[in-house]
Amino acid sequence: MDAKTQVIVLSFSFLFGFITYYLCVINYKLINNQKKIYRSLTSILFSYNLVLIYLIFLYKLNHGNFHIYFFFLLILGFFSAYQMSRKLLKSKKTSKFLERLKKRCYTKTK
Repeated sequence: MDAKTQVIVLSFSFLFGFITYYLCVINYKLINNQKKIYRSLTSILFSYNLVLIYLIFLYKLNHGNFHIYFFFLLILGFFSAYQMSRKLLKSKKTSKFLERLKKRCYTKTK
């Protein structure tokens, strides 16, 4: 594998870690109040689909060659997104914006 392809796949793995984190957050919010069996099945299918999507893109980018450092960058991207979202939620501007948004979304209209 040449250097250009390797850099592309490494950056894709890191970016896919970001995408995976935010999709996991959305998935958790959607299935949080469901029955236990439904949550389990949805989580299994969600994980299966993410792995398939990652492998398909990996196959398209470098003919399916998988190295362990791709997986490490995927995990690094996931935890980077987690840290970034925690820092954003701690900032005062963002928290005030979210409070106003919650008030607007959760007020009952008659």
